[in-house]
Amino acid sequence: MAAKYAILPCNGLDKEAGCLARELALKMAAATGSEIICPVLYQTAPSRYASLLQEGSLIVIDGCATRCASRIAANNDLKIYRKITMAEEAKKRDYKPGPDWRLGAGAAAFVEDVWRSWQSVFMEKEAERAPEEKDGFFAGPLEYAIHRHDKFIFRVPLAGFYFNENDCWVQVEGNRGRVGISDYLQQNLSDITFVTPPDPGTEVEQFGEMGTIESAKAVYELVAPVTGRVVAVNEAILEAPELINENPYEKGWIAELELTNFEADREFLLDGRRYLEVLKEKVADFNAGK
Repeated sequence: MAAKYAILPCNGLDKEAGCLARELALKMAAATGSEIICPVLYQTAPSRYASLLQEGSLIVIDGCATRCASRIAANNDLKIYRKITMAEEAKKRDYKPGPDWRLGAGAAAFVEDVWRSWQSVFMEKEAERAPEEKDGFFAGPLEYAIHRHDKFIFRVPLAGFYFNENDCWVQVEGNRGRVGISDYLQQNLSDITFVTPPDPGTEVEQFGEMGTIESAKAVYELVAPVTGRVVAVNEAILEAPELINENPYEKGWIAELELTNFEADREFLLDGRRYLEVLKEKVADFNAGK
């Protein structure tokens, strides 16, 4: 049985990306028995959708990088369950949306392919999820090592976490891995403003790109510490990316993967104590270069 959702699509129907968002919303609503929120009506009469938003998880479908639907959700403090951006989906599939509202010749096939890639995520019921996918499967670090430099304090968990030299970590439990960025990296990036995690179902390779983090200073490409398939993302950081600054090892994790080659991947990873030594060198080199 399909889960039901509240679907908030892009309202930019003057461009093909916005029309593609509409087409995906219609396909998803029909397949799952969900309801669509009109973005214009919601802004003028939000009470109309109050009960729907309380009962169902919210799916946001943006057309382009303007992310108008995401902005509506953020401005109204709506909790987002999943977010899809059609321009990003198009880039993955080498589909080029046109500059106006007309749908291209391959639009129907493109929308169908996007729906197929997300279908397993949206068709599952929360009650049927495996126990390891639920909160609480990954315990927080039991012990941190601390490195102090001037006014800065950098934390590194000593057990259960592995790091690559790009300052990304993986916490492993069974055949699952939860990934994120280190305390050192989040402090270097400063105030994090936006996170683009990998889509559920994405296959990632160790040292391959798996999303981006944006801050006032830079856009950082996440470098995957392990090989696997993305099975979940941390929805909390989509609404509150500052959680990564506040708590990068617990509340600020980014995605969970089903691991497919961890024994081989581990040869290229650092445990907490070895990463601490690398961190100390990075801090020293950074300050020497000032």
